[in-house]
Order: sequence, then structure tokens, then C-alpha cells
Amino acid sequence: MNFQCTVGLSNKHVHLSKEHIDILFGEGHELTPIKDLSQPGQFACDEKVDLVGPKRTIKGVRILGPARKESQVEISFSDGFTLGLADVPVRDSGKLDGTPGIKLVGPCGEVELEKGVIAAARHIHMHTSDAEKYGLKDKDIVKVKVGGQRGVIFENVLIRVHDTYALDMHLDVEEGNAAGLANGDTVEVIVE
Repeated sequence: MNFQCTVGLSNKHVHLSKEHIDILFGEGHELTPIKDLSQPGQFACDEKVDLVGPKRTIKGVRILGPARKESQVEISFSDGFTLGLADVPVRDSGKLDGTPGIKLVGPCGEVELEKGVIAAARHIHMHTSDAEKYGLKDKDIVKVKVGGQRGVIFENVLIRVHDTYALDMHLDVEEGNAAGLANGDTVEVIVE
């Protein structure tokens, strides 16, 4: 059964462990939420860091909270080229083995990540009740149809199911721009 869902475009951002928050922003620092995100409990922070790659630096990359078990940097392929990281792998969030590292610079210190830089896989967050309704399960793969003048079908879209998720597709900002999408637009999920 095909269904509709909204889209959230994801720009470059950083998820930090508590240990790395303390190093970058000072011991005991708490992240400062400035905006809630589409998924319950997730938020954009006032804090930013610089990404220092082999070739160049990208300044002022936003932190997303809350703190995570392991630090992770999500960038686009263009960001990877800018930084000098030509082989940024497409991965599901948290799947960091074999990924490149990068230096993070904050106002109080710096961290050299040995791994953790990814281009996030296209994915749809879905509550367990939605998954049951549409006959899907965690880690299923679907297609997503975008209408309009620049219509396209995205393949290999990962389904992520959890009791705390709200129905929303997350797509790299570059892919979204190429398809003429904006935050909050609606797309059709094709379930085969």
C-alpha cells in the first residue's frame, strides 16, 4: 500500500558524545536547544564546531542534540570534496565502522575523530503503528516518488521503525534541492 509522508531536508551537522561535548565546549557543558526537529526529543543546538579536513575547513557546523553514545558527522558529497574527503560512504546513522575521521574544533578544544564521517542514507522515520499499518518493518527498503516539474523516484530509501519516531522522510539537502523539494513537502512512498 503506497502512502504519503512529509520530507525534512538534512544539511551538514554533527552529533556529539558527552565526552566530546566536554572537550569542545568545556567540562559539564550542556547543549543549548534552539529549535525542535521533526523527531521527538531531537533538537538543533546553538553550539557549532569547525570541521577540519585534509584540504579545507568548513566553519560553523551546527550540533544536533541530545548527546549520543558516539560522535558522528553527517555531510553531503560536495562537503566531502570541499574538506578533501572524496570517499565519504553512504551509511545509516550509527553505522560508523570503516568511515573516515575528521578534526572537530570548538571554542574550548579540539577532537580528532578516527571515524564517524558519513553521508546519511535516505531514510524514513516511522512509528511502529505506521509500520504495521503500511506492512513495513525496520530496515525495509522502499522507493519514494517526487512529483512536480523536477519529478524523480528515489530508490534505496531505508525504513527506520521505533516507538518514538514520527513519520517523516530525511533526505540530503543536495538530493532534495535537485528534486525541487523543500522542508514539509509531501512525497509518495512506493511499497512493492
